[in-house]
Amino acid sequence: MKKKIAILGSTGSIGKSLLSLLRKDKNNKIILLSANKNYHQLIKQAKEFNVKNIIILDKGNYKKLKKDKKYKRFNIFNNYDCFKNIFKKKIDYTMSAITGIDGLTPTFKIIKYTKIIAIANKESIICGWHLLKKELIKNKTKFLPVDSEHFSIWFDLYHRDQKNQIEKIYITASGGPFRKKKISTFKNITIKDAINHPNWKMGKKISIDSATMVNKIFELIEAKNIFDVSYEQLSIIIHPKSYIHAIIQYKNGLSKIILHETDMKIPIFNTLNFPKIKNYNLKKINFKTLNNLELSNPNLQKYQSLKLLKYLPKIPSLFETVIVSANDELVNLFLEKKIRFTDISKNLLKIVKDGKYTKYKLLKPKKIGDIIKLNRYVRSEINN
Repeated sequence: MKKKIAILGSTGSIGKSLLSLLRKDKNNKIILLSANKNYHQLIKQAKEFNVKNIIILDKGNYKKLKKDKKYKRFNIFNNYDCFKNIFKKKIDYTMSAITGIDGLTPTFKIIKYTKIIAIANKESIICGWHLLKKELIKNKTKFLPVDSEHFSIWFDLYHRDQKNQIEKIYITASGGPFRKKKISTFKNITIKDAINHPNWKMGKKISIDSATMVNKIFELIEAKNIFDVSYEQLSIIIHPKSYIHAIIQYKNGLSKIILHETDMKIPIFNTLNFPKIKNYNLKKINFKTLNNLELSNPNLQKYQSLKLLKYLPKIPSLFETVIVSANDELVNLFLEKKIRFTDISKNLLKIVKDGKYTKYKLLKPKKIGDIIKLNRYVRSEINN
């Protein structure tokens, strides 16, 4: 029997990587594809993989598709309330790959309709983890992390059940494109400079988050939530080559280095085939490249955003939504050339000290709507 699959965000980099794997494995049936605006790519994907159900969120593009008779063979939807009509019983696997806060609602809603959900949407895990966790338990749905760092840690701990033996987890960071750049020149950094990541091919937003190192703050929050550890048990370490994704230090004195090629298809492939372990054919790591790992502590003067770590609350709260929303808006302002690169971290550090926002450390989201409402508020305040 073919594995039934849904992909939320099929036109993004994670969605396209998953589809490239599915091209080689015919033992799958895609039930649903979704996109925000890119309906040309969505239709192309739906035709190639013979997918009947598609979601296009942009209302203008949705109306175009609905009016055009040549698309009448597809069931075309404009929101996520359609899940109950599409899924008559639980499907086998869902990839949640919509970027930003926009991915939170569909991720939450589809949990009840899938046996396994692989989540690449950081914001779901950062802002809504305790709500997602309840929904996962309630519906007996298995969660798998997709981020290379978190998948690496999870895979090792899942198969060995050694979570209680952890002393410390080190999450690696490449240092981005400015690791060797002089701090005095940072004020002149351009968009082109910031998105030029040395190791990974990523979208503009995540590339800029990598350059500021805000993405590593997010990954620490994700790790704290997923693995139920404290911030004291988590650390960031610079590893320019990006082969090492995490180092787990155990209480018994042993440490484990987890590494793989800089290819997101590796964690995607493994979540797709879970719980089976299958062979993935790719070029093998040249271990000579590991002779000089260049591990080092991050420079806090260079990566100002890492100072945010001391302001993170120890319990889940709405404050994580404040940080995510503020960063999203500041990155947009940088991409629109309205602020400098250095203003992203500078403004974030102001925001996390502002009483207007720190009050959210004491508040937990009671529903997904609380997170979405706060996201809109924070972004509008930054623009005022």
